[in-house]
Amino acid sequence: MSTPETSRFVRLRVELVLEVENEDAVTKAALAKIADDPELPGDERVHAESAVTEDTAEALAYLVDPFDLVGEMPGVELAQASWSSEEIDYDPDSPDWDLDEDDVDGDEEADGTAVVG
Repeated sequence: MSTPETSRFVRLRVELVLEVENEDAVTKAALAKIADDPELPGDERVHAESAVTEDTAEALAYLVDPFDLVGEMPGVELAQASWSSEEIDYDPDSPDWDLDEDDVDGDEEADGTAVVG
């Protein structure tokens, strides 16, 4: 009798909505992080500085590091990460922003395929 192997990989999805109360502070923090990065080549540094100065969402994306979230977690190693940010219209009273609900309709599986009964 064989036992099916369980994947050692887990996809963790996190969605955050942040309210930026001080764009200047976010931009300054991103610029400081860029300045403190010794491995960032000069041409990429100029591009990063321009991007975070022009767009607060880019500055936030530069400040968020998934490795920081799991780097000290025992028993796991970050295999791959991607993230992005964008400015959005946010209404906390809208049912579209209900964090207690799954993003999956009752008739769909988690991968978006329809359930045929």
